[in-house]
Amino acid sequence: MEDKTIATPFHKKPFKPNPNYDRNRNSNYNRSYQNNRGKEDENHINEEIIASKVRLVGDNIENPGIYTLAEAIKLAKQLNLDLIEVSPGAEAPICRIEDYQKFVYQRKKKEKEQKAKATKVVVKEVRFGPNTDEHDYQFKLKHAKSFLEEGAKVKAYVFFKGRSILFTQQGEILLLRFANDLEEYGKIEQMPKLEGKRMTIFMNPKPKKKP
Repeated sequence: MEDKTIATPFHKKPFKPNPNYDRNRNSNYNRSYQNNRGKEDENHINEEIIASKVRLVGDNIENPGIYTLAEAIKLAKQLNLDLIEVSPGAEAPICRIEDYQKFVYQRKKKEKEQKAKATKVVVKEVRFGPNTDEHDYQFKLKHAKSFLEEGAKVKAYVFFKGRSILFTQQGEILLLRFANDLEEYGKIEQMPKLEGKRMTIFMNPKPKKKP
């Protein structure tokens, strides 16, 4: 039987531009900072900034001050850099013009250094006996002063060997004298505490006075 089906001709629909399409947002300029942006990115950049005006700061800004968002983005494009919102919340949020990837790298590097500085605590130990003589006491006191001046925490303890455990009061007096003599350099974190055969005191360095 003969197939008399007639094929329907294909009519190509005329192209209609999308009124919501923003060519600038898909340019190489914008892709350069959109790539590799993760959830940890806290700063709005370029067209992500919603304020109508911004305050530009930085050494690469010839005339720091208030700019419209459009003017600030245009200036950033001229420099082939990004407009970065560094302090939101104000009527004109503070922005800088920098390379965004470099900005993120420097921020993370600074945070890492601050974290390392905060967590790295050096503890220096000073050991006494319950019957430490004056010469030995002064020698160890001198070392403790230098430790505190260097920013280290000092852990001083009296070790009671054998029957000397009977002289815990004497050890406590020695440690309190030690803390008092170091009052100018450190402050007590923990008062003398007896644990087993050791009575221990902790001292933190005092912040250095600004000149």
